[in-house]
Amino acid sequence: MIASLRGIIIFKSTHYIIVEVQGVGYGVYVSLSTFYKLPEIGDTVFLNIHTYVKEDLIHLFGFFSPEEKQIFQNIISVSGIGPRLAVNILSGISPEDLTDAIASKNTTILTAIPGVGPKMADRLIFMLKDKLSLTARKETAVCRRSTDNEVFADDALSALINLGYKPAVAKKAVDRACKECKDRSTLKAILTESLKYLSQ
Repeated sequence: MIASLRGIIIFKSTHYIIVEVQGVGYGVYVSLSTFYKLPEIGDTVFLNIHTYVKEDLIHLFGFFSPEEKQIFQNIISVSGIGPRLAVNILSGISPEDLTDAIASKNTTILTAIPGVGPKMADRLIFMLKDKLSLTARKETAVCRRSTDNEVFADDALSALINLGYKPAVAKKAVDRACKECKDRSTLKAILTESLKYLSQ
């Protein structure tokens, strides 16, 4: 399973990009939310990846933030919603506004998203209202003072998830490390501090 990619963007469109990693081009589907945050063609990008495997196909879905990836994974857990529709949903509304709409049971906002009717809106609310936490969403990392620091925070989060920690638990540890760690300029410092909190 591919959990993340760091490479050079060699092609970019509003729904699909190609990231070259050591000579191999990976096609990645992205939402508009992620697309608008991407650097220019020829620049390096880091993406959180969801690998979708079904029968004889493998599709990669990329997200600029681990939070958007987690919301995407929650959406595709809802009956009748596949990954392409989930990306379309995230293209029609920001992850933050989607979380708010589900938490407040606002079907008016949800049905305004292309492809989401009343029944699907009700299903999203019923299935996701307990999974999507407003509190967790509002706990943003202080590390994001610069592009480099944001990458270090994302890398630390991906490393902790790969070690077996749950995304929500790992994010909480990374956010705390970013707030309290004196040296936020290296991945090692942030990861070491995060592991210290997880061991408490």
